[in-house]
Amino acid sequence: MTSTEIRTAGRLGDSPLRPDGTLKVTGEFAYSSDLWHDDMVWGVTLRSPHPHARIRSIDVTEALRVPGVSAVLTAADVPGENAVGLEHLDTPALADGVVRYQGEPVALVAADHPETARRAAKRIVVDYEVLPAVTDPRRALDADAPLVHASREDNLVRAMKIRRGDPAPTAPVVVALGFEVGMQDQAFLGPESGLAVPDGEGGVDLFVATQWLHVDQGQVCRVLGLPPEQVRLTLAGVGGAFGGREDLSMHVHACLLALHTGKPVKMSYARDESFFGHVHRHPAWLRYEFGASDEGELIYAKADILFDGGAYASSTGAVVGNGGTLGLGPYRIPSVHVDARGVYTNNPPCGAMRGFGCVQAAFAHEALMDELADRVGVDRVEIRARNGMVEGDLNITGQVIDSAAPVAELIRTVRDLPLPPEPEGERDIRELPGGASNTTHGEGVVRGIGYAVTYKNVGFSEGFDDYSTARVRLEAVAGEPVATVHTAAAEVGQGLITIEQQICRTELGVDQVVVHPKDTSVGSGGSTSASRQTYVTGGAVKAACEAVRTSVLRRAAAVLQRSDLRLDGDKIVAESGEVVAGLVEVLDEPVEETVEWRHRPTFPIDPETGQGNAHVQYAFSAHRAVVDVDTELGLVKVVALDTAQDVGRALNPDAVVGQIQGGSAQGMGLALMEEIVVQDGHVKNPSFTDYLIPTILDMPPMQVKVLEYADPHAPYGVRGVGEPPTISSGPAVAAAVRAATGKALRRVPIRPEHITF
Repeated sequence: MTSTEIRTAGRLGDSPLRPDGTLKVTGEFAYSSDLWHDDMVWGVTLRSPHPHARIRSIDVTEALRVPGVSAVLTAADVPGENAVGLEHLDTPALADGVVRYQGEPVALVAADHPETARRAAKRIVVDYEVLPAVTDPRRALDADAPLVHASREDNLVRAMKIRRGDPAPTAPVVVALGFEVGMQDQAFLGPESGLAVPDGEGGVDLFVATQWLHVDQGQVCRVLGLPPEQVRLTLAGVGGAFGGREDLSMHVHACLLALHTGKPVKMSYARDESFFGHVHRHPAWLRYEFGASDEGELIYAKADILFDGGAYASSTGAVVGNGGTLGLGPYRIPSVHVDARGVYTNNPPCGAMRGFGCVQAAFAHEALMDELADRVGVDRVEIRARNGMVEGDLNITGQVIDSAAPVAELIRTVRDLPLPPEPEGERDIRELPGGASNTTHGEGVVRGIGYAVTYKNVGFSEGFDDYSTARVRLEAVAGEPVATVHTAAAEVGQGLITIEQQICRTELGVDQVVVHPKDTSVGSGGSTSASRQTYVTGGAVKAACEAVRTSVLRRAAAVLQRSDLRLDGDKIVAESGEVVAGLVEVLDEPVEETVEWRHRPTFPIDPETGQGNAHVQYAFSAHRAVVDVDTELGLVKVVALDTAQDVGRALNPDAVVGQIQGGSAQGMGLALMEEIVVQDGHVKNPSFTDYLIPTILDMPPMQVKVLEYADPHAPYGVRGVGEPPTISSGPAVAAAVRAATGKALRRVPIRPEHITF
């Protein structure tokens, strides 16, 4: 490797070794569950066994008598406001008078050992009066439905309507369907955990795995009744997130116990508790109708989308917004009539998960596109290409798609990728559905191919003030220039730390880049969700580096008495190319700049028409799935899951492919196996024994084609990467199973009984 190659390694466009990568694969990385303090105690949570009940009384006497117990707290011990929430302050930190879902936190215990704390929690006596529960979201808005929140007039969280074009359209070809999507869990491998350490002066430091440090801080402060300077948050090692860590889990509870006991408090959920300790993907019920010409060109579309938000709002309002504004797919549709609603029920709370409202809708609109193709006799790929958006089109809210929209290219690209070879002769049973269990030798096994193309907004929408803050410091250390980048943007495994380093190396030309721990001592980085961090925090780091570079050159100009200067690696160079100084020569004092960076604004949509520029950017993806289905046993093996996606510009090509592969696995999981089973408000499968996720044995080979059509409005032309593959992979798998079986299959996950009966 030449010296030039060494100097440029790790810049934008490279795929450098992740600083946390080796530690994670060797088991040496410190996750939040590894946190420790010598004199800490352990906290546990007592949770409600009922979906809806009134709390008549709580008796903690026997719990306090357990040796080793140092505190037992209830809602009466909350010093501030007992209300948290992302969009609505409707969630008690500890249940106060009523519980609204199975698993709601009721009381806290701190003890010198986790088992002691658990034994004590079992001795807390809660007198419940069980109340009628609303557990069917389709009945939640009926006049006689029980109210989840007595202070409200109904169970509606948000309703959105979109009206565009002919209010009474007709078409020669009409297709319609109903679809149901089950409740999916984020299933991150690192359960909720953290450590709260009192500072001895009335404040607390919280080390926690999260996605949004500053929003967490604001909610914790509200419950504790403390100002932000007394509640400091630092990101601990995160073992996956996918939206499930946007809401609070043990944050407030650990801090309450720490301030009450005066000792550090560690809380770490077991897997079953994790299923109750975070929000899930919204189940959805969808009714769709497409009207088209005899050639299959869309004339109108109608959709009615219902999301079950569970007991508390979380981000249901935003999920309704995404499901409504993006719920007809990446197609040109002259006339649209969409109603999207989210409702309260006494089911587990639902909120953010990868794909955020678009995942559920994609199953319905892609199944209907297949039906339309078959009705008019057009190839299923070509009907998508024929109706697909192109740059300059309007989406259903009337917003101009003002950057690349390569729908036709994406779907044709996946179609043209090599297919796996057709099976011939006797097959290795390990290649068959359920083959590892010797369930079949090929009898009744049928192959199917399915396609899907989707799109997703990037960043927060509908007028949300979406920004990120970056502080960059450049200084001389041991005779070498060193940059330090400090943001509060959470690294949850997606590779943001690496991207921050790559941007600094590119913009400042330095090799040594230190990433400061993520904490609340710098301005907000926003949430690590909505595929936004490379765009928004990347934009902030870029802007901060540019400000540092300007300051350095201004200082150099004053020292050298000339203005024709630029940075070139660790040298200051004149316009002629002459090296006039080393960078470290002007770094006698560090240069530091802090920048708060925003993308172009979005706007609320019109409440009557649903029209408006709601989103900042769109990302497009397509998948082709090949499956083998044992039609006698109802077992499915995904043989191939190939994809094409426009990423704008791949700043880290290996990381881009990794995001696409991971997102595809989650979409496939929802199509075939992942579902939290809730009956009458009770979760029936809170474990990885009964809640199934794809393993390495389930994931097929993937051909990944990355398109790079730079978005002129985004830093470096990037588009969000992480969510689109989750949206289009599942519908492609479902389509392939339909193709193999000939069954309509209007519900996911597809279960064996759906195929065999």
